[in-house]
Amino acid sequence: MPDPKSLTNGTTLPVKATKAVAGAARSLSPVDVFNALNQLVNAALESIQIHITESTKREKLRAYRETEVERVKSIERVLRNYFDLIYEERREANKRLFDGLDRAFESGDIAAMQTVVGGIVEMARTSPLAMIGNLGELRRAMDDPNTVFEL
Repeated sequence: MPDPKSLTNGTTLPVKATKAVAGAARSLSPVDVFNALNQLVNAALESIQIHITESTKREKLRAYRETEVERVKSIERVLRNYFDLIYEERREANKRLFDGLDRAFESGDIAAMQTVVGGIVEMARTSPLAMIGNLGELRRAMDDPNTVFEL
């Protein structure tokens, strides 16, 4: 590879049009020049149109992303509120059941113990997610803006 410093040493020659290039420029008709200019303008317009189209696509994707992120955050808030409510209710129900079991045990009431233990088993068997039902149906309901959720 030549040394870059040695490239600046020397004489710069002026650019001269050759007879072939000069002759070709003279042999172009005004129609040819006009067609070349039209092609240049059309290429520039096409480039501008592609830029506008791609910018619009990017903006639509950006808006879609923001909408989906907000939708996910909204679903998260609904689920958090739901679980906070359900687990609060379950905590209170469990406390009452176990308090009832203690009272039934202290009093020696076997029938009450059986009833309370049945309630404890039933509470343990049911999950908040099982109460929601089919998660696919939940997803469809979440996608429907007209769905009303009651907690």
